[in-house]
Amino acid sequence: MKTFDRSIVDGPLQNAVWKLAWPTMLQNIIGGMQGVVDHAMVGHYVGHAGNAAIGVSVQLWILMIVFVSSMFTGMGVLVSRFAGAGNTEAVNRTVYQAFLAAVIMAMFVMAPVGYFAAPWLLTMVHTAPEVQHVALPFLRIMLVCSFGMLIFFMMSGALRAAGDAKTPLRLGIMLTVLNIGFNIVLIGGLGPIPAFGASGAAIGTAMASGITAIVALWMLFTDRLVVKFTRTMSFKPDWAVIRELFRFGLPAGVQGIAMNIAGVMLVRFIGSLPTSAEAQAAYAVGYTQLFSMITWTSVGLMGAASATAGQNLGAGQPERAAQAAAAAAKIGLGVATVVGLAFILIPGPLLGIFNLNDGVAGDIGRQLLAYLAVSGLFVTVALSFTGALQGTGDTKSPLYISVVSQVLVPIGICTFAQTFTGTRGLQASDIWLAIVCGHATRATLSVLRFRQGAWKNIAVKAPA
Repeated sequence: MKTFDRSIVDGPLQNAVWKLAWPTMLQNIIGGMQGVVDHAMVGHYVGHAGNAAIGVSVQLWILMIVFVSSMFTGMGVLVSRFAGAGNTEAVNRTVYQAFLAAVIMAMFVMAPVGYFAAPWLLTMVHTAPEVQHVALPFLRIMLVCSFGMLIFFMMSGALRAAGDAKTPLRLGIMLTVLNIGFNIVLIGGLGPIPAFGASGAAIGTAMASGITAIVALWMLFTDRLVVKFTRTMSFKPDWAVIRELFRFGLPAGVQGIAMNIAGVMLVRFIGSLPTSAEAQAAYAVGYTQLFSMITWTSVGLMGAASATAGQNLGAGQPERAAQAAAAAAKIGLGVATVVGLAFILIPGPLLGIFNLNDGVAGDIGRQLLAYLAVSGLFVTVALSFTGALQGTGDTKSPLYISVVSQVLVPIGICTFAQTFTGTRGLQASDIWLAIVCGHATRATLSVLRFRQGAWKNIAVKAPA
């Protein structure tokens, strides 16, 4: 069995952050290419209604899955602390209990609730009829077949928190290669296999994630990983561990729900525009795909800051933990600057990848990318400091910050523009400005809260 990487708590801090960040950044970039392939193929086979359907459905899928997977945030807090303290048994028991909870919630929460709630969710966000026709089967497949993705998320979070970021990278590459292969066949059809359109993308994701989850579970029962399951482990839940998972994870789950409700409300505002279908397509491509070139790396840095801060706090080195967020933010700002310049200088070719560089949708897309070039700088700082807060166990502060910055600020701006601007009414540019203001607020509040240092006094309980 592998041992914990002690360079995270003993070696140069910048190197420790980078060691954990680059595999996750690369995994997110490779995994994100799957979404690019999905949107590009659907855009060519189905049209902009297909792009809008995937964008809206993915937003709703995230809204459903984020609460279920909130326990993985709590798991990450515990695992990083125990790994920093060198407590192998506590790490294994924590991850195993998170696995049991994930299985139960995927089978008895996500699948039945998601299937029956899908039509209502699409109606709630004012999805255009031609978009809803494509989106409903896609969303139902994604929600009912979420088991594989939940196990993949659990494995990735547990291993990164324990200091192993390379195994999740390998699993992520496997997932992406399988997904792209299935989607090429299922979206457009091949030989005797008919074209499933947008639904083919959902079927491909379900099949690829299911295979990857099986491989990941097999690895847990070997000596290949820093985390290990054994056949003697009981199926009986350990409620003391599960309470700790939700103690730290529940605020993150509520935070995720708040942020995604805000995202759904933004989609709803977009749906109220005169050119709603074109604007939803631009949003799906610009914000959920192209902007991901910044969020892919920023989420990787958030995980690295979380694991580095948590392990160093577990090892009794709070000053090193305090430096982790700044180290991650410096890397993120460099990436966000490069990508932001691309948004400003070559928006047409970027949108052209998705067949969205002409007409009204193209004009709206270019406008959105100009705003996102600025927003990316704030996002990467916000996520780096959010990761450090969560890694040390302060999962409540990011919740409060997100409610203010991702709900009150952007929704307030959109509501004001829709209600008090007279005949002008709500414009797409108002929504894009609201996104930038929300990200700027989140970055500012996250930095200020982390520097207060209240996280240094948070204690965790190891399993008996």
